[in-house]
Amino acid sequence: MAQPARPGPTRRFVLLAGAAAPLGLVISCGDGSSSTGGKKTLHVGIAVANIGLNFAVEMVNGAKSAVGHLGGVDFKAVGPASTDGPAEVTLFQNLTHTSKDGIILFNLDPPLFVRPAATAIDSGIPVVALDTAPLDGSKITFYVGNDNYELGAKLAQEAIKRLPANPTGTVVVGVPNPGTPVLDSRAKGIKDTFAKQAPGVKVLGPYQTYSDPAENFGAWQSQVHAHPKALAFLGVGDADSYNLGKIKQKENGTYLVAAADVDSKTLEYVKSGANFCTVSPEHFLKGYVCTALFVDALKKGKKVPDGWFKTPSLVIDTSNVDKVIARQKSSNAAYEFFKSQIDSLLASPDANIKPLKDQR
Repeated sequence: MAQPARPGPTRRFVLLAGAAAPLGLVISCGDGSSSTGGKKTLHVGIAVANIGLNFAVEMVNGAKSAVGHLGGVDFKAVGPASTDGPAEVTLFQNLTHTSKDGIILFNLDPPLFVRPAATAIDSGIPVVALDTAPLDGSKITFYVGNDNYELGAKLAQEAIKRLPANPTGTVVVGVPNPGTPVLDSRAKGIKDTFAKQAPGVKVLGPYQTYSDPAENFGAWQSQVHAHPKALAFLGVGDADSYNLGKIKQKENGTYLVAAADVDSKTLEYVKSGANFCTVSPEHFLKGYVCTALFVDALKKGKKVPDGWFKTPSLVIDTSNVDKVIARQKSSNAAYEFFKSQIDSLLASPDANIKPLKDQR
């Protein structure tokens, strides 16, 4: 399904007008025309939880790359400037007026979106979920995302490799947004893995660390000072990674630190060795695959299959961080890095789909 890169669509960057202006940014791709080469232009959108943080930017970039390769789509990306569930609901509802052919939804507060998603679907607008699984009642039946329990388990396993044999002590775990299923699943994966593979270690938390970078830094600094003898501090989110690296470097800590995602600051801390690793949910890949499957189905007048399309994660440490830093330089570089995985995942999508109830 993926095609060679070609010149991308014209992009327009427009602040939302009127009452919605403070909520976030609308990014439009396409010429706004109603037809392309005699074929109808699809009007598709994506709503994300925070238009400014790396994890959401990666998903949007992956989605835009897929749209550029498929062509024939007027595409809008919206999200609040800071993580704000009610603000994203408003932006999502705005999309239902401009992106009537389909909407991709990524949010960090699933209960807030049950009714808005169901209302959109009832009005005839297909909606699919990205990164955060839909709740019952939303009427969303297709979800593209990681096995987040597995992602947390990988992070714990990497930490255990770097501890002495049969370790004893404490490990502190933090979650930016407690109650968000994908993040809670990662924390559970961490705790369960320590319980099985390093039972002498007591896992504390998860404590709330907040998604706002400044609040996140303060929360982790408090945890480090409250637990000066901890073996490790492990987060599950974007800001957790680079703030833990910053604190360890600043305070010359001897403890282990790591979390998730591939913010440029995080990758530099991995490269320097301050962070022993990061586990990437591969958000660009996820955004690309979700959008490619969705748009292809819309073009063919078909419904995407019901279920959970599981996407892979990647452990990044000093052995491969330079390759990841290079891929992060542009969307084209990211696409070339992921091309073989994209082609493989899209060649047999049914093989990657599990029951939606199995997502974790």
